[in-house]
Amino acid sequence: MKILITKDTMSDIYLDAVRIRQKVFVQEQGVPANLEIDENEAYSVHFVLYTDDQKPAATVRLLPLDDQTFKLQRMAVLKDYRGNNLGAEIIAEAELFAKQQQFKKIELGAQLTAEKFYQKLGYIAYGEVFQDAGIDHVHMKKEL
Repeated sequence: MKILITKDTMSDIYLDAVRIRQKVFVQEQGVPANLEIDENEAYSVHFVLYTDDQKPAATVRLLPLDDQTFKLQRMAVLKDYRGNNLGAEIIAEAELFAKQQQFKKIELGAQLTAEKFYQKLGYIAYGEVFQDAGIDHVHMKKEL
């Protein structure tokens, strides 16, 4: 298993990330395709976890909010690979990257169904429940 990182929206890594996101968010969850790809793609750092047989299985992106804070977004694991700790692994890699870049905090908007997952990884919920793409979310953050 390996995790590759890119900022190049023309790279195969980025295209693998988009394919995972399309399957999970657009096909499974019904998020409109025009909301899934946004104006922040080129400003984000994209991570893709590949299985031992080189298949893309999970993705996440980090969007810098300022010089101290990343926003973790678009975290998705393909259905066939869920329950294998891949989400935690790719987030750990993203957190390591953020620390190496001298960032101090990661924020995210978690779907309510994923709140406990993020809590296990040390994220703390705050604020009111909000809707994003018609799905209930909660704000969460973690100091690095």
